[in-house]
Amino acid sequence: MENADVQLLVIVALVVIAVIVFLSFFPFMLWISALASGVRISIITLVAMRLRRVIPSRIVNPLIKATKAGLGLNINQLESHFLAGGNVDRVVNALIAAQRANIPLVFERAAAIDLAGRDVLQAVQMSVNPRVIETPIVAAVAKDGIEVKVRARVTVRANIERLVGGAGEETIIARVGEGIVTTVGSSSSHKAVLENPDLISRTVLGKGLDAGTAFEILSIDIADVDVGKNIGAHLQTEQAEADKRIAQAKAEERRAMAVAQEQEMKARVVEMRAKVVEAESEVPLAMADALKAGKMGVMDYMNLKNIEADTQMRGSIGRQGDTRGDEEKR
Repeated sequence: MENADVQLLVIVALVVIAVIVFLSFFPFMLWISALASGVRISIITLVAMRLRRVIPSRIVNPLIKATKAGLGLNINQLESHFLAGGNVDRVVNALIAAQRANIPLVFERAAAIDLAGRDVLQAVQMSVNPRVIETPIVAAVAKDGIEVKVRARVTVRANIERLVGGAGEETIIARVGEGIVTTVGSSSSHKAVLENPDLISRTVLGKGLDAGTAFEILSIDIADVDVGKNIGAHLQTEQAEADKRIAQAKAEERRAMAVAQEQEMKARVVEMRAKVVEAESEVPLAMADALKAGKMGVMDYMNLKNIEADTQMRGSIGRQGDTRGDEEKR
């Protein structure tokens, strides 16, 4: 009896294991769900999916949703998109949302958008409910030199036709910032920008900034406008400081040249004085030679001394007269 019980337990275990293996390899319950939903698919097709390493539930469940929505998709389309690395469930959800919103979208385009790395469901939702993109603070300078800081809100709607190959949100933000800088820079003063901020939105919106992008710009609204620094005055101050440094450098150069010239003149004066002293030292020798040679007499020498004494006396009197005149003037 004990051996019979053991054999019975082994048989039951084998049967259970066989049933589990059969159900795991043959998705019988999934096939029943598909038939109940009106999706005609054979069990052999599901088994073939297993052999192609395709998870049947990821194909059959989206196919059930598509059939219920009346999209008219077939299993080959969904399976090929899955094998290409796409998200079948997201594509089907996007097609259903586009059908409900009356947006023309076919499976081939939705699959291409999904394979391109974009969220096709989010794109359909943005087509129905436009998205608001807030730009960072854009600093621009008007013609009067005053800085103006602008922050804008851009309302965009996804363009399904340009999702593949179209530029993204970064391009929209960059183009709007460029338009703001151009508009503020062409304004005569910052007051004109503060008085009419809608001038920026009208000008920027008229430039067609959404060309070549995956979005369509619906509106550009100025959220905030602030006055920044006086860039013109700051630049003028820096220019004046630079001019001052240049003038100081030139003045220092002229002073150095004047000092060099003064030192050169002093050197020349010292040299001339040395030559005068040398010449004066030769006068007594010349006079002595003249006396010895008889070219000059004693009376001539005395007359020369009298003339020198008279000249010194006259010079002393002249200096005293100048001193008295200066005292009288004081």
